[in-house]
Amino acid sequence: MDGLSAVQTRISEIHTRFLRTPAVSTEAQWASAATSAGLTGTSTTTAATASLTAGSAGGSGAAVVAAATEYLGVPYQWGGTDPATGLDCSGLTQRVFADVGIDLPRTSSQQATAGRPVASLDQAQPGDLVFFDYSSRPGIDHVGIYVGNGKMIAAPQEGEVVKVQDVGKPSVIRRVLPHTATAGSGTGTASGGALAGVPYADLFAQAGAKHGLSPALLAGVAKTESGFNSSAVSPAGAQGLMQFMPATAAGLGVDAADPASAIDGAARYLRTLTDRFGSTDLALAAYNAGPGAVSRAGGIPPYAETQAFVRKVTTAAEAWS
Repeated sequence: MDGLSAVQTRISEIHTRFLRTPAVSTEAQWASAATSAGLTGTSTTTAATASLTAGSAGGSGAAVVAAATEYLGVPYQWGGTDPATGLDCSGLTQRVFADVGIDLPRTSSQQATAGRPVASLDQAQPGDLVFFDYSSRPGIDHVGIYVGNGKMIAAPQEGEVVKVQDVGKPSVIRRVLPHTATAGSGTGTASGGALAGVPYADLFAQAGAKHGLSPALLAGVAKTESGFNSSAVSPAGAQGLMQFMPATAAGLGVDAADPASAIDGAARYLRTLTDRFGSTDLALAAYNAGPGAVSRAGGIPPYAETQAFVRKVTTAAEAWS
């Protein structure tokens, strides 16, 4: 079976699994979205293959757009996370990014804290998440996947289906995809991008992509906690690159002395804290002082160490973003 036949077979399997028959062929849907994203010149075969293999590479904008097109025509369903029955807006984005190997939180408001900010639509790239505040209550309540040229793929509302539509004016734009980094582990550094020259840059990129966090934020934690010293031990007994207390490391199943395990564990822990408290600053405060201290204070605790920790990490992260 040649490459094109394999991709067409895979597309047929996807359609059967989702119990739907799109009004427009997948090839035409991909072509429309790819043209909107400025990805013309990339064949249907190449794009579809990228969407099926991107998980091992951490994903790319083209792979995200290609993965999103597989859900065009799926009916909207409030709270929906299963394409066989329907998807809501954040169910779609969570599913698409899972397809390329990246974990996102469940709701649009939670997803709006993932990754790193993009200043304006002019700077947005295919694969970025675009968020909207459409309701009378404050906060994010809708999300789509930017495909380029002012277009996005989204699950709009009851009675409609996942489709390509105009972006309009998003309230927030976030980039979840990692900076380009070399493969491998250890003390390697990114071959380009903002983390070039940072120790363990590849591990920060991998963990950030996996858990939906900024690699620069993870690097900022490591710099502040240990100065990138994987053998560091604090006077209080915190260990390793990310300075886990033994009990916390054991609870997370982390080997604090192993940089790969420590960085992944820190990213997983920060993801949980971000989802719980709803902001990066509060998650960092909880990482330093403990979730209980943040809950009791109703914000960043009035501890000089914790306040300095949050400030140093965010300053370092901004310098690398």
